[in-house]
Amino acid sequence: MEADNRHLSPRTTLVLSRSEIEGLVTMAEVIEAVEAAHADMSNGTAAQPAAVAMKLPSGTGAFLAMPALADRQGLAVVKLLADMPDNTARGLPMQRSVALMVSQETGAPVAIFHGQIPTRIRTAAASAVATRHLSRADSRVLGVIGAGDLAVEHVRAIREVRQIERVVVWSRSGTTVARFIERVGKDFPDLILVGAASPEEVFAEADIVCTLTPSCEPHVKGAWFKPGQHINAVGAPPRPDHREIDSAGMARATVFLDSVPMAMHDSGDLLMAIAEGAITAEQASTEIGDVITGAAAGRTSADEITLFNSVGLAMQDLAIGGLIIARARERGIGKEIDLTA
Repeated sequence: MEADNRHLSPRTTLVLSRSEIEGLVTMAEVIEAVEAAHADMSNGTAAQPAAVAMKLPSGTGAFLAMPALADRQGLAVVKLLADMPDNTARGLPMQRSVALMVSQETGAPVAIFHGQIPTRIRTAAASAVATRHLSRADSRVLGVIGAGDLAVEHVRAIREVRQIERVVVWSRSGTTVARFIERVGKDFPDLILVGAASPEEVFAEADIVCTLTPSCEPHVKGAWFKPGQHINAVGAPPRPDHREIDSAGMARATVFLDSVPMAMHDSGDLLMAIAEGAITAEQASTEIGDVITGAAAGRTSADEITLFNSVGLAMQDLAIGGLIIARARERGIGKEIDLTA
């Protein structure tokens, strides 16, 4: 496949801040780019190895170096993710990241950009890709567990692939739910927005559920899953001891992964269910890219419960990064720096 090199500069590196990235790309185009990236992984024209984790000696945080490369964009990426639990007490984001994009052809640094907004958008886009391929086409009610920025982004993303008419939301904070309903209501005045009293109520009403909380202990129980439901398990941080879904839930659903190596490295939802004997590694070995390309089956019946276990991939960062670089250079946004000077 010939790389699209129109956005690559041979001499300068594009540096983009958080505010410069906001609003550069649409959710619809990111969904298509992320879907293509997963198909490329399936077809062997993109590589997504497991992340390299480096724990701080103090034990209070970790860094993950997340690499990927793709022929489609002619790029390689390394995203450095800082996972800092103590940042909550500091009033700072628990996770912070920066991405470096490099030319496959020359090795030149093409761009460096702040990771927060691209991570949020591509995460929601990946859930939309899984929802497009795994949920029932007649799904109309979306449930969200968690009501922050990522939940808002998920409503935008899922609306691109399913005709959602109603959103049921739960969060521990009633203030957060009210803010979510206000924000989403402004963007989508046609949606019916309902606050739920419990996570169980969300599952009772929804056709599609997105779990979006940075949970350590599983607060989603498989006993709540309904026949025909699709779940995007997204929120747990990339730590083997954190999970949102209990082992019964992982066992009750047909599980699909964004990447087998990454999930086996970082997904507490998966690893703890395997450790507890609820499922085997073989039962959770299908990547969504193989469903997209037809190499593996997706949903096989209307009553099947499907679950997409999302840990987040550098390949997704590369996909959205390629779009961001192209758009920024078209509009003259960002700073061009000659790092060789």
